[in-house]
Amino acid sequence: MNLANSNSKALATNSAEESLAFAVLKQFRLIYGSVKQHFREVEQTCGVSGSQLWLLHEIARAPGIGVSELAGRLSIHQSTCSQLVDKLETRGLVTKRRKPEDQRRVGLQVSDSAADVLQTAPGPAEGVLPEALQGLSEEELLRLQAGLASVIGQLKTRDERSVDKPLADL
Repeated sequence: MNLANSNSKALATNSAEESLAFAVLKQFRLIYGSVKQHFREVEQTCGVSGSQLWLLHEIARAPGIGVSELAGRLSIHQSTCSQLVDKLETRGLVTKRRKPEDQRRVGLQVSDSAADVLQTAPGPAEGVLPEALQGLSEEELLRLQAGLASVIGQLKTRDERSVDKPLADL
């Protein structure tokens, strides 16, 4: 095999790999754009952020839930959850009540106006990406997790703090 033929094959391989990398990049763009579009629709329709809507939805599903459990359900940091709850309380969408069995613990309730927000909100309340991920099989999720771990391993810059923040707030 001559050198020109070898270089031609190398260029074709690089071009195919580059093309595949750009196809995957477009998939990330589609996912990111779809998530942003959903959050815009939520905000325009009901006046709360996507993360606030998910909190309201979870509080409505489990009246009296505490901030720690709520943070766990949303897979966010407890302090982030507390800040979101405080914003909802300021707007009159959530109330805090001491639990009768343990006065140190606070339970959350949605207000009547929050119920109206929940009825008008476009679904899914948890967002389009969590809903899509929940629709995947365990095998698919494991493959996706491994693939994304490889992508993350290639990143020269990482924002580790963002892992505990809602997507709507990134």
